Amino acid sequence: MIKVEIDEGSGFCFGVVTAIHKAEEELAKGETLYCLGDIVHNSREVDRLKAMGLITINRDEFRQLRNAKVLLRAHGEPPETYQIAQENNIEIIDATCPVVLRLQKRIKQEFRKEDFEEKQIVIYGKNGHAEVLGLVGQTGGQAIVIESAEEAKKLDFSKSIRLFSQTTKSLDEFQEIVEYIKHHISPDATFEYYDTICRQVANRMPNLREFAATHDLIFFVSGKKSSNGKMLFEECLKVNANSHLIDNEKEIDPSLLQNVESIGVCGATSTPKWLMEKIHDHIRLLIKD
Repeated sequence: MIKVEIDEGSGFCFGVVTAIHKAEEELAKGETLYCLGDIVHNSREVDRLKAMGLITINRDEFRQLRNAKVLLRAHGEPPETYQIAQENNIEIIDATCPVVLRLQKRIKQEFRKEDFEEKQIVIYGKNGHAEVLGLVGQTGGQAIVIESAEEAKKLDFSKSIRLFSQTTKSLDEFQEIVEYIKHHISPDATFEYYDTICRQVANRMPNLREFAATHDLIFFVSGKKSSNGKMLFEECLKVNANSHLIDNEKEIDPSLLQNVESIGVCGATSTPKWLMEKIHDHIRLLIKD
């Protein structure tokens, strides 16, 4: 009998859970509700909420809205979004994750200090990511975004540096960037860094590696847009080369189920539990066939 197990530690983080609950509460009132961008980087969950009435809009559409109700997702938004809402009489349902809110506040405080012209505010994160856009917005667009330790080389080491991180990035790579800057910054400049990585995300990595290592075959369930999903999937691959990234049950190759004794199903912080359960049940049916 082939064992099929869902990783109990996988699934939505509390920030995403809160955003989805707020959306469901508002939709239950029967009023029109818009969401600025996909509420979560998972197309299956976006489709589920769309069926309930949630309307996803982009930034251009948001600017054209008047007298409406708009949900802001867990990723957070730049100050400009709130300004537009005020001007256009838009009611904001703010589901920004509290971890992201604290980070935005810290960056804003750093930016407003009198010595801003003498230093660089650096954010380790994914360029164009919703959370990063909100963080850069706290500095009027002046923060420098680096995506890797390699990109840290482009910084001006003669100027002081204040380093922050997108909440869902790799803790190991953040520490690698810290070490690189420490070894290259000018003695006349100062370097301060703030580990702003969400521990609910970071703490999943060792548990996920352990889970992936205990199975012959891993199906990692994640939306293709999820940067957190890509990072966590890489962690699975490090310990289990027979790991496969899938978006839904239709992407499962039945031939992979041959000659294995245990199969693990896990996912990102943007992966709904119901989708992992659906994939678990589909695998069971394939095994019976």
